[in-house]
Amino acid sequence: MLTWIWLGLVVGSVVVGAFTGRLDEVTKAAFDMAGTAVTIAISLIGVMSLWLGLMRVAEKAGLIQLLARALKPVFRRLFPEIPDGHPALGSILLNVSASWLGLGNAATPLGLKAMEQLQELNPLKDTASNSQVTFLAINTASITLIPATIIALRAGAGSANPTEIVGTTLVASGCATVTAVLASRLLQRFFPARRAGEVNDA
Repeated sequence: MLTWIWLGLVVGSVVVGAFTGRLDEVTKAAFDMAGTAVTIAISLIGVMSLWLGLMRVAEKAGLIQLLARALKPVFRRLFPEIPDGHPALGSILLNVSASWLGLGNAATPLGLKAMEQLQELNPLKDTASNSQVTFLAINTASITLIPATIIALRAGAGSANPTEIVGTTLVASGCATVTAVLASRLLQRFFPARRAGEVNDA
């Protein structure tokens, strides 16, 4: 889908440029922005390496496990369908903790593992369970404690204080996560999931 959006933007720019007689400006802008993109990408290498390195050290030091333990009481209430001691809750906690710390590479396999384990508990294999929907909502909204990528982009663009967005990012992502969880719970209440064995009359 994203490919088609980009294609539409490019084709639209060329068509508008041709009709307005400014096609040469469109071409110049395309080459200028290509050069700018390369410059920004190269400038990001150092900053991203620093942040990802720090987060990797934090991961190895057990910060993810520490955050997961702190979150367990809350997530126990968010996922009441998961039996006590089931590994799915542990995978969810580790995934969310890694996401919150900006460790996307570490969070992705944990998220996939969590979904696989939740699917094992799902009585209706062709329909997402309440736990899967809630997990997806939390994972998509994702509170961001350290927006490393945005900080790196701001630093690469020459910002005088690239970390000043940490507070606002935390508030925005926190509001998004709360909204996602509330929406998930409300939809579950108004549209309860079918149980295994129920006949779909639709």
